Amino acid sequence: GVTGDEIDRVVYQACADRKIYPSPLNYFRFPKTVCVSANEVICHGIPDCRPIEEGDIANLDVSIFYQGFHSDLNETFFIGDCDEDSQRLVRTAYSSLLAASQLIRPGTFYRDLGNAINAEAGKNNCAVVTTYCGHGVGQLFHGPPKVPHYRKNKAVGIMKPGHVFTVEPMINLGGNGGDRTWPDNWTAVTRDGKRSAQFEHTFLVTETGVDVLTARVGTDPTCMPPYNPAMFQR
Repeated sequence: GVTGDEIDRVVYQACADRKIYPSPLNYFRFPKTVCVSANEVICHGIPDCRPIEEGDIANLDVSIFYQGFHSDLNETFFIGDCDEDSQRLVRTAYSSLLAASQLIRPGTFYRDLGNAINAEAGKNNCAVVTTYCGHGVGQLFHGPPKVPHYRKNKAVGIMKPGHVFTVEPMINLGGNGGDRTWPDNWTAVTRDGKRSAQFEHTFLVTETGVDVLTARVGTDPTCMPPYNPAMFQR
């Protein structure tokens, strides 16, 4: 029953209370504070007056600018009881990011993350969206390096200590990773109307491995935890 507009107001107020600027607001004319992407919406959903319903899956993409730096995080949530396909999809999206995160260390080629993500999606009868990629983040909201999520990509660069970037695979049910954009020029949806899910973290390459800068409070910042659906149940 909660609407995207209500979620947007909560996130805006939380940012204002902490003297944080919500990075998406007015970014290339994006009109809201947070992206709310439900069901067949892949990413960049603009919050509106539609109530979230029982059985939906909903992705919240929260990005902030604080003390001169941006960070970027998103998670997909189950709303009440969701069908088996939705459970498989969300699990696959999380596992894809987890598989990629386990490769993050000095010396890894950025292009190699796409192979791990693609393998995880393929074995679960899901498809990787190729239009969007991870990116460098810091003083700029979006910058180098580009981090594609698909195999056989031509991403340039090798990870070194101090690199900060996002990985954010978008995974569609079935074999179609295609997308199209609504007339609002932001909302990306699946071409076949099937559901899509996504998870994202901001990562820092350290001398010995990785720090998950957007890890949940109370979790180990040096690695993502194993998948637990209860973490995303609402």
